[in-house]
Amino acid sequence: MSARLLRVCVTGPESTGKTTLARRLADRFHTEWVPEGSRVYAERIGRALTADDVIPIAREHILLADAAAELVRRAHGRMLVLDTDLLSTVVYARHYYGASPRWVERMERERRADLYLLCDVDVPWLPDGIRDRPENRGEMLALFREAIVRRGAKYKLVHGDWESRFLIAVSAIEEMGLGAGLGAGRGAG
Repeated sequence: MSARLLRVCVTGPESTGKTTLARRLADRFHTEWVPEGSRVYAERIGRALTADDVIPIAREHILLADAAAELVRRAHGRMLVLDTDLLSTVVYARHYYGASPRWVERMERERRADLYLLCDVDVPWLPDGIRDRPENRGEMLALFREAIVRRGAKYKLVHGDWESRFLIAVSAIEEMGLGAGLGAGRGAG
């Protein structure tokens, strides 16, 4: 029986460097990263999201995460890096639509990350055509932190310039023992 795959999730408000950090961490630890399911979905449908999109977004994320996890397992890796997960789907569904579907909440509980890297809002907002509401990043950061703490999940706030964020994240992964002996994933051989 293979060891359980460890999940590190980069999460937080929009335009805080999550994708860049997830990619860098995957490279650093020779593993796969999972793109943000809501972004993949939003780019594909090409319209504003509604409450009816919450379950399809969750399904998109699950498909992407499961496919990446399978690649890591086949390479005998031990860690997967996620550019957000279903916690983000739940937080945004509650914020924008007032509730999150029970199925999404259940899936979020079952698929919770081993470590959340919560990206602070101390970097400039970069518009990209999908992001909105730059003025509420502080509010969203508080909602993410509250959701993580309420779940009793392990997390580390990553802040500062881009290199500081990366170093804080690497240190948090290594402190949990998640970085040791990972080898064998993508690019490790």
